[in-house]
Amino acid sequence: MPELSMLQAIRLALVESLEGDDRVVLLGADIGRLGGIFRATEGLLERFGPDRIVDTPLSISAGVGAAIGLALYGLRPVYEVQFADFIHPAFNQIVNEAARICYRSNGDWTVPLVIRAPFGGGAGGGLYHSQSVEAFFSHVPGLKVVIPSSPGDARSLLKAAIKDPNPVVFLEPRTGYQELVESVPENSNPVAIGRALVSRVGDDLTLVTYGMMHGHAWKAAELLHEEGIDAEIIDLRTLAPFDRESVLASVRKTGKALIVHEDNLTGGFGAEISAVI
Repeated sequence: MPELSMLQAIRLALVESLEGDDRVVLLGADIGRLGGIFRATEGLLERFGPDRIVDTPLSISAGVGAAIGLALYGLRPVYEVQFADFIHPAFNQIVNEAARICYRSNGDWTVPLVIRAPFGGGAGGGLYHSQSVEAFFSHVPGLKVVIPSSPGDARSLLKAAIKDPNPVVFLEPRTGYQELVESVPENSNPVAIGRALVSRVGDDLTLVTYGMMHGHAWKAAELLHEEGIDAEIIDLRTLAPFDRESVLASVRKTGKALIVHEDNLTGGFGAEISAVI
């Protein structure tokens, strides 16, 4: 099993998807010759050509709009936003167009579009490079929101998102691009969108988390174990749809819940988890 960083796992998922389906195309500012601002698409232009690795102007709204059009015409576009903080000009395209078309057409049209975006703090990026935007999109009908916390999940979930007939906002913890490294089986089982993972079993406390906070939760759980407290960790992996039953089953068992997330305190996704519990 090769050891992969999260960034390498994402690149591998893109390569496997491009090789496995001629309808898959990648779009985004600087993803071709530069290989993306984080080099997630490095080398793919030379390998797959300019018809499938498309450099777009630095207009997020126009790029997402073009990707929606490609999806409606039968392709499976993957659009890269350089930082999640830049996604706001495309909010109308994502929320009012991509997410609504299936319902508005009574199921006649679907939008198999993936929007990739690195998000979150921890790297000193300031106000335009450190935001957590998941709560904006998690309550939008017709839109899926996926956040991996490990290289293996990043690979499997991204491939699942590309195969999904509906639009997916795929948020990648950017401080984990190089920091998160693990052995990833070459023939790993696919991870279904909408299913949480019980990554650590315990009886005394439920930790509910996602993204980079999953690793911090594990470190805290190991410290608690030294004090005789066994914490169970739920890695949500998907916020929309949100696997409520896995969370509730764990909380019924432990009787205690601690929610650990990186979003804003007011109106963050942790509030939704809290309300459900």
